[in-house]
Amino acid sequence: MSPVLAGALQMLALVAALALAHRPLGDHMARVYSSTRHLRIEKWIYRAVGADPATEMRWPAYLRGVLAFSAAGVLFLYLLQRLQGSLPGSLGFASIDPDQAFNTAASFVANTNWQSYYGEQAMGHVVQTGGLAVQNFVSAAVGMAVAVALVRGFARSRTGELGNFWSDLVRGTVRVLLPVSVVGALVLVATGVIQNFSGIHEVGQFGGGTQQWNGGAVASQEAIKVLGTNGGGYFNANSAHPFENPDGLSNLFEVFLILLIPSAMTRTFGRMVGSLKQGYAILATMATIWLGFTALMMWTEFSHHGPAFDLAGGATEGKETRFGIAGSSIFAVATTLTSTGAVNSFHSSYTGLGGGITLLGMQLGEIAPGGVGSGLYGMLIMAVVAVFLAGLMVGRTPEYLGKKIGTREIKLAACYILITPALVLGFTAAAMALPTPGDSMTNTGAHGFSEILYAYTSGANNNGSAFAGLDADTQWFNTTLGIAMLLGRFLPMVFVLALAGSLARQSPVPATAGTLGTQKPLFSGLLLATVMIVTGLTYFPALALGPLAEGLAS
Repeated sequence: MSPVLAGALQMLALVAALALAHRPLGDHMARVYSSTRHLRIEKWIYRAVGADPATEMRWPAYLRGVLAFSAAGVLFLYLLQRLQGSLPGSLGFASIDPDQAFNTAASFVANTNWQSYYGEQAMGHVVQTGGLAVQNFVSAAVGMAVAVALVRGFARSRTGELGNFWSDLVRGTVRVLLPVSVVGALVLVATGVIQNFSGIHEVGQFGGGTQQWNGGAVASQEAIKVLGTNGGGYFNANSAHPFENPDGLSNLFEVFLILLIPSAMTRTFGRMVGSLKQGYAILATMATIWLGFTALMMWTEFSHHGPAFDLAGGATEGKETRFGIAGSSIFAVATTLTSTGAVNSFHSSYTGLGGGITLLGMQLGEIAPGGVGSGLYGMLIMAVVAVFLAGLMVGRTPEYLGKKIGTREIKLAACYILITPALVLGFTAAAMALPTPGDSMTNTGAHGFSEILYAYTSGANNNGSAFAGLDADTQWFNTTLGIAMLLGRFLPMVFVLALAGSLARQSPVPATAGTLGTQKPLFSGLLLATVMIVTGLTYFPALALGPLAEGLAS
């Protein structure tokens, strides 16, 4: 079987699996976030944190809950790392330096999971399981809660109430993320992913010395790492490591978990606003971008010319032979079009244009289908902009799901869109202008610029993957990337929740003959064009200096 055909069959299997899971999971999440019943374990959690799940919140109170919970998470994880050397189960590892501890705490709480350290050489079992794995759950649940609050903004009328943050957080964790991740972990163990609390082992004799391997609760962390679009690996090689991703079957299953909740949330959205067709229109736009990017990535990696490429059957540098070009390309696109950041190959080794595809996937806002929660609310923000542009073209007040998109709504949407490019381009410009940050680049020229551009794109978009050629474990990068991750995560949430509150206060506008049919293919096409033009062109000059220049020169 040819590698290209194998890649096509993997795509078909992936689409079929996602289609089978779409309806039951999407409907389940709609019931979870609409139910008034609380499980016993949920009631215990509410009592422990002193929350009343029946209290409805307006957007400022909802936002305060998000920020307070996340700030507590940053502080707890920071202190856990700083005290690691004194904790049991540390495997003898020392406490983490302050700048790296801040960077890691900000990273995992912001659902970014950027790692400027070697996991198997820095973090013991307590930090891995009691700190990082916990944040993999709750940071994903925070994103889902914010997305559901925005959906309620569209679904509700004449009220500013968006639900209860603590209820949404707990339900998303207990009823969605935990059960699915348990099943996912069992499947991963069956494929060969390790799960233990073993210490450090010295194995083999290599060049006169021994090699050390750690054990760990890898399968359970791997499951929520990909399911919650987190991405932080137990080992430095991440999902390219055989302990995390043993073979082609585990690789395809991990991609399935990455895409599962973000794609199913479109049905949750349709169910909660009372029109499944609206969810299908959003899903169609996401699927078109994902399929297009995957096909383009395979083309760039399979068809690159040159004697070495011809002999190898494509651009194989930096890719695991057990996954091949197709499996690596599918994983790379899935992880950068969502906020996952897990890698099973090294994006710095992709062709110039292939590396550019991974960059552009993040720069679009990771909305196809995007991160857990963040993908849905990011695409809904773009839908608001799309109907506004359509209204300008026909001279009519824009409406979406029966809500008018006025001056306040479009300003909030515009602020949401502008935050991330400002962070990415501002920090990249500062790093290139100052003398010290440039010393961290392994390469010069266009590829070296791409290393820094990729780092801040990954950080500010809460992705977490790296171009693998940048020494980011410095005070400059640990600090600035930590700031970019926190601002890139929580500033957009301010505008999302403010928009949700504004929409929820409105009275519904009845549909007329002139109302744009946002459930039709025409709107999906308009939304696709809006995403590519409004977001994609923002980064075009930077892409031209980096991956495009490198790709056209090769």
